[in-house]
Amino acid sequence: MFADRAKIYVRSGKGGDGHVSFRREKYVPSGGPDGGDGGHGGDVFLEVDDGMNTLSDYRHVRKYQAGDGENGSKRNCRGKNGTDLVLKVPAGTVVREAQSGKIIVDMSGENRRFRLLCGGKGGNGNQHYATSTMQAPKYAQPGQPARELELSLELKVIADVGLVGFPNVGKSTLLTRVSNARPQIANYHFTTLTPHLGVVDLPDAKGFVMADIPGIIEGASEGVGLGFEFLRHIERTRVLIHIVDAAGTEGRDPLEDIRTINRELESYNLAVAKLPQVIAANKVDMIFPQEGEPDPVALLRAEFEPRGISVFPISAISGQGIRELLYHVRHMLDEINEQPLTFEQEFFPEFMLAASNEPYTVSYDEKAGEYVVEGPRIEKMLGYTNLESEKGFMFFQNFLKANGILDQLEELGISEGDTVRMYGLSFDYYK
Repeated sequence: MFADRAKIYVRSGKGGDGHVSFRREKYVPSGGPDGGDGGHGGDVFLEVDDGMNTLSDYRHVRKYQAGDGENGSKRNCRGKNGTDLVLKVPAGTVVREAQSGKIIVDMSGENRRFRLLCGGKGGNGNQHYATSTMQAPKYAQPGQPARELELSLELKVIADVGLVGFPNVGKSTLLTRVSNARPQIANYHFTTLTPHLGVVDLPDAKGFVMADIPGIIEGASEGVGLGFEFLRHIERTRVLIHIVDAAGTEGRDPLEDIRTINRELESYNLAVAKLPQVIAANKVDMIFPQEGEPDPVALLRAEFEPRGISVFPISAISGQGIRELLYHVRHMLDEINEQPLTFEQEFFPEFMLAASNEPYTVSYDEKAGEYVVEGPRIEKMLGYTNLESEKGFMFFQNFLKANGILDQLEELGISEGDTVRMYGLSFDYYK
């Protein structure tokens, strides 16, 4: 079965503990502390793999864990860092926090690699705690704990053009004829259980990506059949080619088929129903009208072309009318400037993990002329956050605001341009 959803558990690596030891060498009777630092735990990354088109790998293995950092050892030996975990996913995978359903990242567009969880930082060895009054510290810092999340993965196919219509109307046949895709084709319902992507190359025109969306049936928007499994793949497309069996070879009414599918699209998502459409009246080579019977293509044009929906008579088998259809679709794409839908981040793992009840202090260092923010909560937050990224820095600002740190700085009299120091990092304060 086509796997476009999966639920998995991921865990970053725990930081290694710092070591407590002292130099014990000949002729060095009172050696100082030489405990090494623990190694950092491995991070968890998501990475797009263009060779993947399903999430089937994640249906069999559901728990993933990065490597833990090694503990420090004597003679200032630092522990090895844990091995990073890289989870490969197909382009178009939307990753959500399982419990809330909020989006963490949409692996589309420029999101080719994303750090999902940071590993715990390694603890400092006792060499870091030696002072003039405490020359033999017997304390070392433990490594930071691992971070964990339960994720819901959902694949939403990325394509410029989506082929929609009832089962067995010729979607797979058309995709095979115009692209390099090779979906399974047979004469029975729901032959296609997997959305297939194909690149359509046009002479003297820019090509585009076309997706064969598996057959939609009445009630799909309510989950009948595999409705939800398939309808989600239409959300990213920019143009829909609505394929209909104009010859009515299975006894269905082409006009009613289109009305039914459009009702399902509207019930599922109004934005999807409003996507630009073109109708491909397929199997015209099998139309043998009797005297006095109306031409089905003429009926389709009479109903839909006044609404701005063009109708193209085609035969996916013989190739009749396909060239005109494809160039028309290319023209439609050229007039649409919007990029495919990309879902914005709603859930920030680092914010959830950094929000704790651990203490922190906000003070003013008169000697240095700086405001100082420190404490376990601040140290943990900085360990979780990538301040070099725009989203990471936005999270950093939201963290300071949500925890009342900005209010406390203002109570101490901070002004624009003043310096705030946090564990070796310095920032200029601006409202």
